Amino acid sequence: MKVKPPLILVAEDDKSVRLVVQQALVRQGYAVQSSGTAAGLWKLIDSDKGDVLITDVALPDGDALDLLPRIQERRPGLPVIVMSARSTLLTAVKAQQVGVFEYLPKPFELRSLIEVTQRAVETIGTPSPSNAKTSSIEEGGPLIGRSRPMQDIFKAMARVVGTDLTVLVTGESGTGKELVARALHDLGSRRAGPFVAINLAAIPHELVEAELFGTGNDDNAGKSNQHCGRFERAEGGTLFLDEVGDMPPEAQTRLLRVLQYGEYFPMGTRQPVKTNIRIIAATNQNLHHLMHQGLFREDLFYRLNVVPVCLPPLRDRVEDIGLLVNHFQLQAAHDGLPSKNFMPEALHALKSWHWPGNVRELENLVKRMLVLHPENSIDATAVEREFPNSQIEAFVEEESLSESVSAHIRRYFEALKGGMPAPGLYSRVLREVEYPLIMATLEVTRGNQVRAADILGVNRNTLRKKIKDLNIKAGR
Repeated sequence: MKVKPPLILVAEDDKSVRLVVQQALVRQGYAVQSSGTAAGLWKLIDSDKGDVLITDVALPDGDALDLLPRIQERRPGLPVIVMSARSTLLTAVKAQQVGVFEYLPKPFELRSLIEVTQRAVETIGTPSPSNAKTSSIEEGGPLIGRSRPMQDIFKAMARVVGTDLTVLVTGESGTGKELVARALHDLGSRRAGPFVAINLAAIPHELVEAELFGTGNDDNAGKSNQHCGRFERAEGGTLFLDEVGDMPPEAQTRLLRVLQYGEYFPMGTRQPVKTNIRIIAATNQNLHHLMHQGLFREDLFYRLNVVPVCLPPLRDRVEDIGLLVNHFQLQAAHDGLPSKNFMPEALHALKSWHWPGNVRELENLVKRMLVLHPENSIDATAVEREFPNSQIEAFVEEESLSESVSAHIRRYFEALKGGMPAPGLYSRVLREVEYPLIMATLEVTRGNQVRAADILGVNRNTLRKKIKDLNIKAGR
């Protein structure tokens, strides 16, 4: 007896796209029925036809995601694959919330669609997981990007937005780490609670514990010595730990207890306080390097890094620059700044820059040009005048060590946004330079400390002390 091939339902307004998808599926041995409207799609669903549904979000007579709850009620076991050219974070989140099998941002490769369809066919007849109640989501959102790196970020965020899993956001300064944290809070189940952010690099080390966990007393003699910490303020919501790599060791130990047991001790008390918050951490530092130096606890890293989100630098997603420029112009117009036209060659010039300050640098440049540029149209020459150095100077001229360190330190202070670094900066900078210098010298000398001390021009006992202080694993 001949077995019927799985029937794939395709809903796509664009006839040419619908035909290409249909032909690709038929070549794989599937039967296909298609429609170009939401009404036609519902007729197919209502007739109990189809084993897998592939649908575009934007149909001429409705939004497929709005129709999906009815589809799931009528056909609870039907796997749904969603295609969308809107490709925003909120589209990905909404698709995840209404329980789609897979979300494919356009444009995509046909082999990706075939692979996802095959996986969907393999699930036919298996129970589908229950879906979270869908909340109302407006189109738009805090994060902008249609590039492949940003689409991967959106899909990762969509999968964890409805959970309380701890997230570690990494990326260079200016890539939008706090925007990710705010989006995870605003679109998640804790959005009714507070979002509390703290920049650990901007607080003196000796005050970090009190600022995080608060202060109190056990005898309840009065509230004069009590201080409400960030954990208490974030109760029921989200605590965002920015620049977590700058957290001092004592605070790291206290934070680890919170992540392990869900409780903390305010400074000066012995009575634990239960807490109900979600923690999202961020850093632009290499935590693996800090762990190697003994500056960051390895067990804390694994507790924070449950869900890693690594934001790409702007130079790796230059196709998003046009969207970002439009977004910043709309924001500027809302703030009362004049409107200008960025000509195509101006956008090309923007895409050729290496953006050491990432999206924050682009935002500042756009707003500066809207205010200071006298013409209504902005061309490439005007854009290039805003760059600190020419592209050739940035990539061809070889920086001296002093220039490189100077640029790094300037970026560090810029990242503080006017705040003050924690005390002990001099020692921390020297430590950052000493560690790779001594490591490289020991590698060259194959661990011979006498020769390494001679090359470095220091006493052997001094080198031994440095090796111990920096926690360098020395030896042949």
